[in-house]
Amino acid sequence: MIKKLVAHGNSAALIIDKPILDILSVDMKTPLEITTDGKNLIVSPVKGTSREKKFRAALEKVNKVHGETLKKLAK
Repeated sequence: MIKKLVAHGNSAALIIDKPILDILSVDMKTPLEITTDGKNLIVSPVKGTSREKKFRAALEKVNKVHGETLKKLAK
């Protein structure tokens, strides 16, 4: 997906489409961290402890149910 910055007052804004926000579970109240690796702009939701716990629980559940299949696919 290619995007262009849009003017927003004296600043530039990047419009993020709703499907992308939904995938990341981000809404207008989610704090975002903006970093760079020198070549790329990286926008990430700020990791809260409750968000991290939910993610770890979901990951554990997926691994418990599908772990063997994922290992076979990795080979």
